[in-house]
Amino acid sequence: MPFSKPDAVLTLTDARLTLGHNAGRTEILKGIDLSVSRGETLGLTGPSGSGKSSLLMLMGGLERATGGQVQALGQNLGAMGEDHLARFRRDHMGVVFQSFHLIPTMTALENVATPLELAGKRDAFERAEEELAAVGLGHRMHHYPSQMSGGEQQRVALARAAAPRPDILLADEPTGNLDGATGEAIMDLLFGLRDRHGATLVMVTHAPELAARCDRILHIQDGLLA
Repeated sequence: MPFSKPDAVLTLTDARLTLGHNAGRTEILKGIDLSVSRGETLGLTGPSGSGKSSLLMLMGGLERATGGQVQALGQNLGAMGEDHLARFRRDHMGVVFQSFHLIPTMTALENVATPLELAGKRDAFERAEEELAAVGLGHRMHHYPSQMSGGEQQRVALARAAAPRPDILLADEPTGNLDGATGEAIMDLLFGLRDRHGATLVMVTHAPELAARCDRILHIQDGLLA
């Protein structure tokens, strides 16, 4: 069982994830004990298929643990109903994926503002403009994803993740689809957003130079922390 830190925002206790049915069941995570402190930046590394992205999904409540417990901000994610979990994630977490997941029929501004509007934020568009300016896209906010480069689309995704001012930022290979220079710029922005909002950042990455920027690095091998 992990040492329970008083300032922990994420605590996993014997967390397990098994997918599939009957004879086709595959044990993805085999009992993870982990505590992540408020304001910490944690890097998750490991070979493809080791379970690091699945671990990130458990932390974000995007997958439910099939054993053990996952707590975020002192609340048991496994005990929440789907609606409660969706609201909790909306209010407290920002997620950035390797694929940008932007809505193609919406402008950059609308992509960032719409989740805020759905959350009832009256300053949704003002906050969206602020976040897009923070990632250097103040001049591109009325452009559609198809009119943007991959790096620009990932900047929009970063602004969308940061706009709710989350307690926890989760990033799954955020530079995986970008060239080296663009990826480095995106990481600078991600760390800048972390600092600006005081968020805890957990990041999956294959890149050693990115992992080296984290406060702590954990290596995952065959569903276990090595």
